[in-house]
Amino acid sequence: MKPYLLSAKQLVDKVKKSELSSVEVANSFIERIEEFEKKVHAWAFFDKTSFLEKAKEADDWRLSGKPLGPLHGLPIAIKDIFKTDDMPTGYGTPIKEGQRSKNESEVVKLLKNAGAIIMGKTVTTELAYFDPGKTTNPHDYSRTPGGSSSGSAAAVATFMAPVAIGSQTNGSVIRPASYCGVMGYKPSYGLISRSGVLRLSFLLDQIGIFGRTIEDMGLISKIIMNKDPKDKSTRTYPTENMESSVLQDHPFDPKFIFVQTPKWKNLDNDSKKAFDKLRKKLEKNVVDFQDPSSFEKIFEYQQVIMETDMAHNLSYFYEAHKNKIGKKLREAIERGQSYKSKDYAEAVDNIETIYDNMSELFHHFHAIITPATTGEAPKGLAHTGSPEFCTIWTYLGMPSISLPILEGSNKMPLGVQVVGEKFDDVRFLRSANWLFKKLNK
Repeated sequence: MKPYLLSAKQLVDKVKKSELSSVEVANSFIERIEEFEKKVHAWAFFDKTSFLEKAKEADDWRLSGKPLGPLHGLPIAIKDIFKTDDMPTGYGTPIKEGQRSKNESEVVKLLKNAGAIIMGKTVTTELAYFDPGKTTNPHDYSRTPGGSSSGSAAAVATFMAPVAIGSQTNGSVIRPASYCGVMGYKPSYGLISRSGVLRLSFLLDQIGIFGRTIEDMGLISKIIMNKDPKDKSTRTYPTENMESSVLQDHPFDPKFIFVQTPKWKNLDNDSKKAFDKLRKKLEKNVVDFQDPSSFEKIFEYQQVIMETDMAHNLSYFYEAHKNKIGKKLREAIERGQSYKSKDYAEAVDNIETIYDNMSELFHHFHAIITPATTGEAPKGLAHTGSPEFCTIWTYLGMPSISLPILEGSNKMPLGVQVVGEKFDDVRFLRSANWLFKKLNK
């Protein structure tokens, strides 16, 4: 089997056992990139020479007999809003194109310290909002890959990277994962540091992981879940043996809640049929849930918080380069400048209130099942699709994952979103793994 087809866990194990060299792994991915990048455009920065040099250094280190990190020699792609010392960080905007940053992001530092090789930077929508970059959908080049973590999802989907790092402030991990047919995992808010990452909203920004197996989600999470004094949202979370813990069987079959959300009416007909079939297949394990009335307000609350925070955090780009940034971004910042302080305070206060009202459900159920998107990836590259099936869970800071289980009428991927209790990510991923195996038998 060619190295690029292996999971991250398999690659790490084979490199550590000297069954594969890091240079062999790197060359395999370079071959794949040279074949697909000209059509998919997933990379904002990729330097083949630098990648091979890092791989050679990893081999020299291993052959010297020195201790190896848990991710030694593993190539990882990074969304181009994470600062890196040795690569430009462009934020998806021509204003920052080619510029290099100091103060490398905490996530990148942790990955490097674990022995991972940062392959390059993947395309993001402009400043991680809605104005799209150059990336296409690997399954149909005429369709959007989703956003804002467009390149991260597309790179994993085309086997140009085994895993990739992205971020989500509304639906920017789950949506592209669904559209591109890969796993996209957004952990609970506060488990991964945002230090050194472009900030849109302190209360909503969350880091995510793209990959092809639940085991890989645990492998990478184990490294980057870390309390960081530079990000006051972070907390300590036990991650020892996380990659194996998420694969453990439940003592009994898990129970799920099926949530349509107030946006069910916007789900296309083919997707409704697909979810009806899924619901029937899981009949013994699923209970329908009537959305609380408070869910309706969440879409307004999320928008108020996100756009108010963007107006503050992206003020430099608006004030100095108003006519150079995208229309959607400019309009969002302008809306953010107009909200009243009482509206913002209400939106913030209700995060905890609404979550507390529904958290009792997890005393009886393991996770929520709901659509990841309104349907297949839309045609055209001028927009990135709707994040509305992600909004509730991002606002509440709950862990979520898109599983590539269903297929639309055009044979395009259709993700199933699984959502868990806050700070119960291991059990949640275990439930997602049970679901993925059951539905792929």
